[in-house]
Amino acid sequence: MYARRRRRYFALMGLCIGLFVLAWGVVRLWSVPVAVGMCVVAMVIPPVAAIVANRRGPEDHWWDDPSGDPQSDEWWDELDGRKRPR
Repeated sequence: MYARRRRRYFALMGLCIGLFVLAWGVVRLWSVPVAVGMCVVAMVIPPVAAIVANRRGPEDHWWDDPSGDPQSDEWWDELDGRKRPR
């Protein structure tokens, strides 16, 4: 799961860097407005990559982990209708 999110993050960031390099290394020779447009698209990719990398899947049950406070954990388990083994 973590490896999949990491691969997607690096793919998006590689695309971002590729767009910048392609825009100012090649495309600007033919069209500066297109190169600027490519950079604007590349500018939007890093926040999207961060969201993708930090997104939790439906199989991630991080909210089920005990907090370390026995009273709080017991209270939450009671609200969820679960019984804790003692």
